[in-house]
Amino acid sequence: MNKVTVYTTTHCPYCMMLKKFLKEQDIPFTEVNLDKNPSMIAKLVNTTGQLGVPQTEVNGRWIIGYDPARILEALK
Repeated sequence: MNKVTVYTTTHCPYCMMLKKFLKEQDIPFTEVNLDKNPSMIAKLVNTTGQLGVPQTEVNGRWIIGYDPARILEALK
């Protein structure tokens, strides 16, 4: 079973595109909205060194930005 977590913010267009892509592909995911969970921002920066969103964790592998091809590759 794949574990997909998407870190987003409320007004990020790429985050919306990514969530739409995952839903269209029937890929279940958990969303962590950083606007609603600001304590998670430090975790992201400490883990990936990146502040931008979306960031997607697929089975422990991090994909930065809107990158459907890399997400699909990580799910294989």
